[in-house]
Amino acid sequence: MSDIREYEEKMKKSVENLREDYTTIRAGRANPHILDKIKVDYYGTPTSLQQVANISVPEARMIQIQPWEASLIKDIEKAILVSDLPNNDGKVVRLIFPELTEDRRKELAKDVKKKGDNAKVAIRNVRRDANDAIKKENKAGDISDDEAKNLEDEVQKLTDKYVAQIDKAIEEKSAEILTV
Repeated sequence: MSDIREYEEKMKKSVENLREDYTTIRAGRANPHILDKIKVDYYGTPTSLQQVANISVPEARMIQIQPWEASLIKDIEKAILVSDLPNNDGKVVRLIFPELTEDRRKELAKDVKKKGDNAKVAIRNVRRDANDAIKKENKAGDISDDEAKNLEDEVQKLTDKYVAQIDKAIEEKSAEILTV
């Protein structure tokens, strides 16, 4: 157990997952990352949108999707319809993002905080698992009480470090959303 790197990896993954989640929350500006999780039916295979089309941001509030094959327009439109209404002119798909209302901004900021809190819970669960493993080894006599205490302190420092990163991510994303 004297190696707590596996627990640090789990904490790191929690922070990375949160940041990935945050890229899909739109803050009033067109962000091509909101399309990251969209899959298009490409000859019977679910394929990510980036692999079948060119995605660009010609204006601050518009995303333009130009498929490599014109026959994919309907499939792309179908895949996106779940989240937004695309504008299709036969060659490209355009997503127009309206200005966010103040209420919607506050709602999104709450959602950002909630996702951040869930990530903190995940970090604390990793800490609990690490501390349980340390106590188990201490009880079995594999490590001394002093070693156990030092390892628990190290795990707590890691927890504090990653919780601080989450707090910073929450603050940055909330500021981005609430900026008009």
